[in-house]
Amino acid sequence: MNKSQYQWNPEKYHNSSSAQSKWAHELIAKLSLSGDERILDLGCGDGAVTAYIAGLVPKGEITGIDSSPDMIGFAKESYPSSQYPNLSFIQKDMQDIGFHEDFHVVFSNAALHWVRDHASLLKKIAQSLVPGGRILVQCGGEGNAKDFFDIAFPMIRKEPWNKYFTDFSTPYNFYSDVEYIGWLKAAGLKPVRVELLHKDMEQAGRDGIISWIHSTWLPFTERLPDIIKDEFVSTLADTYIKAHPADSRGVIHVRMVRLEVEAVREK
Repeated sequence: MNKSQYQWNPEKYHNSSSAQSKWAHELIAKLSLSGDERILDLGCGDGAVTAYIAGLVPKGEITGIDSSPDMIGFAKESYPSSQYPNLSFIQKDMQDIGFHEDFHVVFSNAALHWVRDHASLLKKIAQSLVPGGRILVQCGGEGNAKDFFDIAFPMIRKEPWNKYFTDFSTPYNFYSDVEYIGWLKAAGLKPVRVELLHKDMEQAGRDGIISWIHSTWLPFTERLPDIIKDEFVSTLADTYIKAHPADSRGVIHVRMVRLEVEAVREK
């Protein structure tokens, strides 16, 4: 399954994605925008980051695409064209983009790890860029949230959860910097910087961890009957917290790894 096959709750995601928002703004700072670029935001989610970028390109424009109709609906309502005339949102799977030399920049934050075939996607991204156009993306990389997965996977193999996960395979695709360089070159994109960055995700105690699981771990929670979802999430959260207790501020930490990629379309 891919991202579009899950029932996303934009409000819950919006309220529990502070880490993703923080990292997105750190990434945006690396764009060094002139203000007149045409930008494509892949996997725009609730639209908050896309709208922020729109304010940085007053003489340009930005298009956000996401496969989730709920996310796109939320984005359009929250950031209407009447207030953001250079901003548009389209419901579209990023694997189906068919743009041709329409953008100066392709940007993406915390979304590409939902795509399995990055080699093909990068070719479509290259086709979307004008010659000399650039990409700057960050997504989950090799080893991302390993401590959490090391708890979640053994848990779903045991009773009472295992019967709901008999044919389960993770939809997350966390790739290495080395393999990514090869895919970029094959797509006609010249690598500028490809690296794995270690990040610390902070959640406000047990409630923060539970909110994060509910809003983003849909490949796990959507396999369960509604009546036991809360029990599953609580068990997963409590098991993680027992192994990784809160710090003196009551904050729970999750070690994350982000794959950050900067490349240019060859002219």
